[in-house]
Amino acid sequence: MSTIIDDIKKYNTIHFIGIGGVSMSGIAETLKNLGVHVTGSDWSKSDITDRLISDGIDVTIGSDLEMIKNADLVVYTAAIAQDDTELVEAKRLGIKTCERAVFLGKLTEAFENTIGIAGTHGKTTTTSLVSLCFIKAGFDPNVQVGAILKQLNGNYRIGNSDYLILEACEYVESFLHFHPKAEIILNIDNDHLDYFKNLDNIKNAFIKYVKLIPDNGLLVFNADDTNSIGLEKYTNAKVVTFGLNNEKANFIAKNVKFDENGYASFDVYYDGNFFDSFSLSISGMHNVLNALACIALCTNYGIPVNAIKDAFLSFTGANRRLEFKGIFNDVSVFDDYAHHPTEIKATADALNRKVFNESWVVFQPHTYSRLKNLLDDFANSLLDFDHIILADVYAARETNIFNISSKDLLDKLNSLGKSAQYISDFGDIVKFLKNSVHKNDIVLTLGAGTVTNIGPMLLEK
Repeated sequence: MSTIIDDIKKYNTIHFIGIGGVSMSGIAETLKNLGVHVTGSDWSKSDITDRLISDGIDVTIGSDLEMIKNADLVVYTAAIAQDDTELVEAKRLGIKTCERAVFLGKLTEAFENTIGIAGTHGKTTTTSLVSLCFIKAGFDPNVQVGAILKQLNGNYRIGNSDYLILEACEYVESFLHFHPKAEIILNIDNDHLDYFKNLDNIKNAFIKYVKLIPDNGLLVFNADDTNSIGLEKYTNAKVVTFGLNNEKANFIAKNVKFDENGYASFDVYYDGNFFDSFSLSISGMHNVLNALACIALCTNYGIPVNAIKDAFLSFTGANRRLEFKGIFNDVSVFDDYAHHPTEIKATADALNRKVFNESWVVFQPHTYSRLKNLLDDFANSLLDFDHIILADVYAARETNIFNISSKDLLDKLNSLGKSAQYISDFGDIVKFLKNSVHKNDIVLTLGAGTVTNIGPMLLEK
């Protein structure tokens, strides 16, 4: 470990373009704690950039070519265009540049036990659960998680051990730069088609990821997921499976019950024998599967059952994962990051296990390409909400070359017999909700973009 870290420390100053991203900020904070001088820039001010500044990291909103001149290494995210002014300046000056995933991959090489949690959905929650289990057991792990986790007071943790637990993102095959000793594969679904083009390419990326596991490593995967079945053929490592429906899975949850908050309690069977009973403080059947993945991995790492139980009860959800934001006029407000039809259906299922009057969802599609490719699936995924409000598409890294908008989703919903509203301005959405909701209703803001800002607007006195 020390050799890799020492190599990184040879760079006197490392500059991060896009430092406000949840992964980039975690890496930046980690390096600062290791004694590296870190600077950064981002397109917009956010809670994350404010936090970085308060932690003593010099962050510019916009571009600062002077920072580039003083850097020995420039790290940038996959979302940064090659004509970005800072990136162009770094190359002009001959300063070494490195994409985020490549740099993070180098960091994973520094740890004997890098545990990567992969899958199209559920990575953040499962990474959080695994991390808390390792912490409760006294394993003192290093952590990189894709959201703010209150138990960490951030999105990273510096531990004094050879364990690194992190999300392994499949977008642009980032996870192929990692050096995992163990992997969890939660599911494989049709997403990031702007890069992968089709499901076969996505599945092939996961196959390549599984091949990275050493023979003395561990693969944990979802035996209920059709696209994950068969991954065991691509590794000589130990293989452990989990599921709700596949009786051949090693870890199976049975007798699942939900309380009025939608929190699950369930019995776990291991290789056909009763293992133990567990309870969660997060809602939804999809989180039972996430918990099973965690149990399967942690059991194979020798973590005591009581530590797992304590971690499960203490975990009330990561930031923006069906996160309770507050109450106005006896109406509860929740916020969720879901931006894929499968995730939306899981969130709707989790929400509908709670006790309430009616649900009002404000959905902001994330990227034009995803809306174009999955329009029918998005419409169907929203049908389980009582009332639907559509905001404009959050473009992220794209321009609208796809001739698609939220009005197309509105038309699709109407064709399915579901009434919905399209409202462009967030202020108008807030006014509409305040004039429409009733006591004991639930408002859910949904999407990976700026829709999260609507909750605080609703809660303003």
